[in-house]
Amino acid sequence: MKYYRLGSSGLKISALGLGTNSFGGRADEQTSTAIIHTAIENGITFIDTANIYTHTESERIIGQALEGKRHEVVLATKAGLVKGEGPNQKGSSRYHLMQELENSLKRLRTDYVDLYQIHTFDPETPLEETLRALDDMVRSGKVRYIGASNYAAWELMKAIGISAKEGLNRYVSTQVSYSLADRTPERELVPMCIDQGVGIIPYFPLAGGILTGKYTSIEQAPAGSRAEKEPRFVKMLSPDKLDLSEQVGKLAGELGVTSSVLSLAWLMHKPAVSSVIVGATSAKQLTDNLQSATLELEEASFAALENISEKYRNGEPFAVYRLS
Repeated sequence: MKYYRLGSSGLKISALGLGTNSFGGRADEQTSTAIIHTAIENGITFIDTANIYTHTESERIIGQALEGKRHEVVLATKAGLVKGEGPNQKGSSRYHLMQELENSLKRLRTDYVDLYQIHTFDPETPLEETLRALDDMVRSGKVRYIGASNYAAWELMKAIGISAKEGLNRYVSTQVSYSLADRTPERELVPMCIDQGVGIIPYFPLAGGILTGKYTSIEQAPAGSRAEKEPRFVKMLSPDKLDLSEQVGKLAGELGVTSSVLSLAWLMHKPAVSSVIVGATSAKQLTDNLQSATLELEEASFAALENISEKYRNGEPFAVYRLS
């Protein structure tokens, strides 16, 4: 396993991270626990979750699975998206964040989170309030590092500027949809992160499974796939993305690897990327992707992937989560 610095911080995390939004849902508790233990056994140290994943079940399962192993991982969670129906059950106000951190710590069975991330930009809360609350969390010892997610480049840069001006702890990372099927972050976010030393943590690195090669038709979803269990995902499928998947599959075949491994490895070779979080619904699915962290892409292969995915630098992101 390779380990990269998280942005310009001193923290190192595994190049392949474990995404856990299927835990307690598409992956039951026993399977989820097996996935976590398999990840740790294979050198994956970065585990990412959120307070809303599967109605808090993801955090609870992780907390149980890490009994006696908490010190072996860099644990990250998030807050900020809609948690409940009340007026203060979303966003990044001090009130909401303080409440959600305490709840996450209880579910995770730990007294600190290594990386606490704001799940999305909150247009109704001053950034100064959010950043001051996060700074207090770090100073209290309950949070080690702070990160953003689903921030536009200008929003992230504004936050960094405020932290510098006020002498507050600053964001060391940002999560964003980023894959061969979504290169929109390269227009503004990636250059900004390179300049400011912010680590990028891509989510949907396989475009929700499209880049695995398992989807061959828009109409027919494979059994057990995200498109079958989450019908709204079907709208993300399109002929051009299926064509991209086919082209990636051909390149992967020439290199003797799977489409998933090749797609993940491409991201690991991109500037500012600190860790690529990939979900799993079985331990085998996770181990099948481990090769991505050791695959060295030759210049010709990297260039070929850049070429077939160039058009995905433009247009709309594959996914983005915002407060309405």
